[in-house]
Amino acid sequence: MAKIKKGDQVLVIAGRDKGKTGRVLEVLKDSDRVIVEGVQRVTKHVKAGQTQRGSRTGGIETVEAPIHISNVQYYDAEAKRGKRLGARTETVQRDGRDRTARVRVTRGHGDAEKDI
Repeated sequence: MAKIKKGDQVLVIAGRDKGKTGRVLEVLKDSDRVIVEGVQRVTKHVKAGQTQRGSRTGGIETVEAPIHISNVQYYDAEAKRGKRLGARTETVQRDGRDRTARVRVTRGHGDAEKDI
């Protein structure tokens, strides 16, 4: 199970973009990769074409490429550093019944756990 989710702010901890932060645009579960906004940008050549309105498409574009999920870490904006993630089960009251729910929490660096 991937701990990083779409929309999370992450810190790149390995690779050519080490130290950069960005928001997760997509999680590719089958290949254990994520696409992060502004990170791992590559040049892509797109074949020239035409839309129905007649405008031309194609050329050279710069797009974000997938990066392995082990090379990113959840970024805590308050602490301004990367944090490890964990899960805690809590008992909550829903529809008059007790149910268990998993809650994501930050861990590490001697700080108290914080719900996300």
